[in-house]
Amino acid sequence: MTPPFSIEPITPKDVEGLQAAVEAVARERRYLAAVDGFGVDGTRAFVDALARGGGVQLVVRSAGRVVGWCDVQRHHFEGFRHGGVLGIGLLREWRAQGVGAALLARTLEAAEAAGMTRIELEVFASNTRAIRLFEEAGFLREGVKREARLLDGRAEDVVCMARLA
Repeated sequence: MTPPFSIEPITPKDVEGLQAAVEAVARERRYLAAVDGFGVDGTRAFVDALARGGGVQLVVRSAGRVVGWCDVQRHHFEGFRHGGVLGIGLLREWRAQGVGAALLARTLEAAEAAGMTRIELEVFASNTRAIRLFEEAGFLREGVKREARLLDGRAEDVVCMARLA
């Protein structure tokens, strides 16, 4: 059974928790492009940029701890500002319990409310659970970057997906 949790917009008090969560997922070396965290200052700069109109970000909190996040970073160039790039992650113990689907749905609603009508993402081909989640949320495959990542001696394709509001 999933412990109680809430999905809410990020606040400045969440920066250190977000940084720790991103670092934990990155160190798994499977789900994120980064294999280390971004540090507290880098995380704070990213959160601040989103808050200044560069996108939306929600976090999952349980017992006062950040256990997941989802953000959509708006494209900056004229003609592309209607779209953004989605990033999402959950700590290992929170996966496969419906939390990610709820977080994704709420984030997509917030992105659409902010005027974003095209949301893009890239996901490693081996992450079939995430691909299924994205497809269930209305994302379509737009292409594949063949052998886009070479990590630990293993090449991996990246699936490019997008969803229109």
